[in-house]
Amino acid sequence: MVRMAAPLTSPVETPDIDEVPATDRPWLTIVHNDPVNLMNYVTWVFQKLFGYSREKATKLMLDVHHKGRAAVSTGSREQMEHDVARLHAAGLWATLQQD
Repeated sequence: MVRMAAPLTSPVETPDIDEVPATDRPWLTIVHNDPVNLMNYVTWVFQKLFGYSREKATKLMLDVHHKGRAAVSTGSREQMEHDVARLHAAGLWATLQQD
């Protein structure tokens, strides 16, 4: 009788079901503080480009001013690239990042 060794098994890593695949995570448009643009202009740009109320645009502008940055829109990468381009055209410093 020939005995065969049992095959070696390694633990199987199971993905955490709470994790969201990177492709499903939304993208953010981030506006950064700069020493050039006036606060009332930044507020106006947020209202014009995104249709935000004066109150919401002012809150976002104050986040940019005090915290150095604020997320002003969220969505697909293509939409956020478009938003970044529009903000650049308005003279604001903006980037995009995945949430």
